[in-house]
Amino acid sequence: MPRIVIIEDEPELARGLRDNLEFEGYTVAHGATAADGLRLVADAPTDLVLLDIMLPDLDGFEVCRRLRAGGYRMPILILSARSQELDKVRGLELGADDYITKPFSLRELLARVHAALRRAAPAAGAGATEFRVGERVVDLARQVVRHGRTETPLGYYETEILRMLFQRVGEAVPRADLLERIWGVGLGPADRTVDNHIVSLRRKLEPDPKRPRHILTAHAVGYKLVV
Repeated sequence: MPRIVIIEDEPELARGLRDNLEFEGYTVAHGATAADGLRLVADAPTDLVLLDIMLPDLDGFEVCRRLRAGGYRMPILILSARSQELDKVRGLELGADDYITKPFSLRELLARVHAALRRAAPAAGAGATEFRVGERVVDLARQVVRHGRTETPLGYYETEILRMLFQRVGEAVPRADLLERIWGVGLGPADRTVDNHIVSLRRKLEPDPKRPRHILTAHAVGYKLVV
């Protein structure tokens, strides 16, 4: 069964998450500090990480950065009471796949965990699909953006958004299509999940994210990719 590592310092929340995930059939390990969590990920193959931001030793953003810098590609889902868009975008820029704001619905969390694991498995075997966006190269197989000698990690959902936009390059892709195909049914049209990932992708791909040239907003529709 998939192994999930929870990095969370609130004992009651961690216990509730662990109990419910184990009930769903997952193998679960829990660390109450960043150091414990990083050790648990290194100790055994890990399929998904649930990561709190406010930890007693390092913040979750630094944990996310270290995991991606270490070559770990499993989905990372951030759990945080910090709901500002700036925090969400920062987490996505560092390679997190999703950002879930506390308090959250357990049913929604489980749905996002199921979806992340379901979609991550086939992605690991995908072919070396690359394409150029302006001066940058997107490597979907390795989940990175290359610019010269610099590589910037992409989260799983960022990678899938780019894959879908590239498949329909130059065409406006509705937000509803992105939500349904990548996250699965259940997220409403008012959900900001896609928008937050687009903000993060623009910072990784655009020369000037405030004046995007490649990931454009199709007003009242969604987004389109111009390479």
